[in-house]
Amino acid sequence: MLASPMESSRPVRDRTLRPDDGRLVRGRRSRARIREAARALFQERGFDRATLRDIAARAGMGASSIYRHVQSKEELLVQELADLQEEAWTRFRLGDRRSDAARDRILRFFDAQHALLARDPDLTVVALRATTWPAARVAKRVLALQDRTVGLLAEILMAGRMRGQLDREVDVVVAARALVHAATGARIAWANGLLSEDACRAAVEASVRLMFSGIATRAP
Repeated sequence: MLASPMESSRPVRDRTLRPDDGRLVRGRRSRARIREAARALFQERGFDRATLRDIAARAGMGASSIYRHVQSKEELLVQELADLQEEAWTRFRLGDRRSDAARDRILRFFDAQHALLARDPDLTVVALRATTWPAARVAKRVLALQDRTVGLLAEILMAGRMRGQLDREVDVVVAARALVHAATGARIAWANGLLSEDACRAAVEASVRLMFSGIATRAP
């Protein structure tokens, strides 16, 4: 059916991008450059010696311009940690076998996580240190990432409990937190040079095995 003259005379809606859409695209590109620059400087100089001004210069922008996208280098740290966490989860999920024992699944997760953390020990040191700054917004975000790990481990433990691999009275969230704290303790020693990478992995594995075996005497 042909459109009536009145219908054909209606103005056609302008489907071109709004001016602010261009700014959004440029903003995403700027943030990507900032993160790439921060990652490079963290690896070259270490977190403490890389300043936000240096990151801005490496990203090709003025020192004041970077504050439009990020307020501190600690925020960039949290983004890096979040990416590492997602990568660790992805690696674990790809190789995960839900039919395996909960203990073995947890050991595989910690192994995948540590393999990524070991690529940049300095980043791990700063991340651990950030959790001791209770007043800082960054600390809360780092601890929130840690809670996501607790949630994943609790999910694995719950599946194991449903299969009869754990005592039915075990609080899986408490157990998951204990496992995360044990792994964190081993990594603090590793990050400070008191344990080698292999010794750190062994310490985490020993903690997991001890958690599952328990330390109380068995009734005859």
